[in-house]
Amino acid sequence: MERSTLDLWVGMFVIAGFVALTILALKVGNMGTIGGTETYQLSAPFTNIGGLKPRAAVKSSGVLVGRVAEITFDNEKFMAKVTMNIDKRYKFPKDTSASILTAGLLGEQYVGLEGGAEDAMLAGGDTVKLTQSAVVLEKLISQFMYSKAAEGGSGSK
Repeated sequence: MERSTLDLWVGMFVIAGFVALTILALKVGNMGTIGGTETYQLSAPFTNIGGLKPRAAVKSSGVLVGRVAEITFDNEKFMAKVTMNIDKRYKFPKDTSASILTAGLLGEQYVGLEGGAEDAMLAGGDTVKLTQSAVVLEKLISQFMYSKAAEGGSGSK
């Protein structure tokens, strides 16, 4: 009898572990929903999206306001087009700006929306015209290295 009770507790512990790992995997993979509420779509053109992925967070002032629906390439403008599903509870002015930002040590990228001052609001299907692309670390390092090399070459007699 004692052996079967021990087996039961071990089994329950293993099942609880699997449930915890599943919940953790869903959280890390951004599979959580916004809450099942209605959304409207906004799009924004970017010259470089870095490592942004579909289902990435869309935040404003640190608050989750939506998710990235899809990322496509515009063959006419040669830019990435990011389509976002925004919760209908949140309204943004027409002069809102969108930036691709990095959160945390793991480098998770998300879209940050910063509201403007205009009275007219964005509606479903509108485009955010003011955008700032992702900061690419490799470009920053190469610019720093080239500027240091230029200083070294021009500083001699």
